[in-house]
Amino acid sequence: QVHVVESGGDSAQAGGSLRLSCSASGEQFGRYCMGWFRQAPGKERDGVVSVSTYGLARYADSVKGRFTIATDPATNSLDLLMNNLTPEDTGMYYCAAGCALPSLESTAFPSWGPGPQVTVSS
Repeated sequence: QVHVVESGGDSAQAGGSLRLSCSASGEQFGRYCMGWFRQAPGKERDGVVSVSTYGLARYADSVKGRFTIATDPATNSLDLLMNNLTPEDTGMYYCAAGCALPSLESTAFPSWGPGPQVTVSS
């Protein structure tokens, strides 16, 4: 079982920036495959970025060029740096861990954090 903890989020103006932090811990030795997802009200949970155990990142097309990540393999942390935010980025953001291979599909992840809220106003 992997324990996932998130922090950060809150609100920002369009064009602004926010940072979300996540760390994963458990019995597994070594680096976890992790990812960030988001869910807008009334919509499905969508993948934002997924990071392999080698640190290779895969981004959703909707955030490429605006969102980046910062990782620390020693602590299994995965921070999401969100720039040039738009109101369409509003939603609950969830960190997930434990995928076998990096994926933007939520079904690939067995362990989830509770999720911080991000609100972007125009």
